[in-house]
Amino acid sequence: MSQFKLLVTDHDFDDLAVEREILEPAGVEIVALQARREEDLFEWALECDAVMNQYARVGAAFIARATRCKIIARYGVGVDIVDVEAATARGILVTNVRDYCTDEVADHAIALWLSLARGLPAYDRATHDGVWSWRSGAPLRRLSGQTMGIVSFGKIGQAIARRAQAFGVNVVAHDPYVADAVARDAGVELVDKPALLARSDIIVVQAPMTAETRHFLDEAALRAMKPSAYVVNTGRGPTIDNRALHDAIAAGWIAGAGLDDTEEEPAKRAGWSPASNALFALSNVIVTPHVAYYSEDSVLQARRVAAEEVRRVLMGETPRHPVNTIEGRNRHHHRNGDFHA
Repeated sequence: MSQFKLLVTDHDFDDLAVEREILEPAGVEIVALQARREEDLFEWALECDAVMNQYARVGAAFIARATRCKIIARYGVGVDIVDVEAATARGILVTNVRDYCTDEVADHAIALWLSLARGLPAYDRATHDGVWSWRSGAPLRRLSGQTMGIVSFGKIGQAIARRAQAFGVNVVAHDPYVADAVARDAGVELVDKPALLARSDIIVVQAPMTAETRHFLDEAALRAMKPSAYVVNTGRGPTIDNRALHDAIAAGWIAGAGLDDTEEEPAKRAGWSPASNALFALSNVIVTPHVAYYSEDSVLQARRVAAEEVRRVLMGETPRHPVNTIEGRNRHHHRNGDFHA
């Protein structure tokens, strides 16, 4: 007979075999939902001892009802979809999965940049339409000697910098929380926001979603960039004002964008259409469905780590990746995402 009940709010894996392998021997029954609204979780709140979530928000309203819950384990790094403050007030531990996709996200950011900088979308469309000409993707500029600006210089930002430097690109970064020595050791110059905007030929946003980073790139910021510059976002979608970005690209304030997520974050919505975001109609915008984290290896790692954190807490052990501090235990608060992580 199961001793504990785990509520998996939502998942896009084929099954939960990994989680069951880790948790069922520990007496944990798994209840799997596909919730897109917090209200969809309420009927299970009183019964669950633990929660794991991928896209669904676990907010204060659910937490207030979850009187037995001991842990909310996030499938991933960012915890902006968990009300950590409310969980802490109720004595509920929150955990995340750190460092599981650093290489994948850095590789994806570089791939988006190179695709834009080398005109791959335009060339691909042209050749498929029967046009075989170097002009179909013009103008292109040599990468070596350009400047990449990275917003947030944590582990992922540093991994992006190392990859960019291999192309002969100068790297500057904006992160008010990183030590000068960290940037200096990476061969990167820390700059303020105006300098980042003015100097960068490509800006890579790798920031989490906080009040501080929301619309970090707004109309004023986009107007301050070079007309030849590109934007890549492998952080949270709402860090860029999508309406302003559309206007900036359509009007030629900047050259284009590569986005791994859009501001509305479609995976967190019950109903969504690309028609709701004008960016999808622009030919010089690449959009991927929030997959920068993805490889078969990284997904397996995230699932195992999250499930193991649930098992540890339910067994009375200390989690390895706590986000919050509960009643004087030796735990620390960890900023979500990479600004700076």
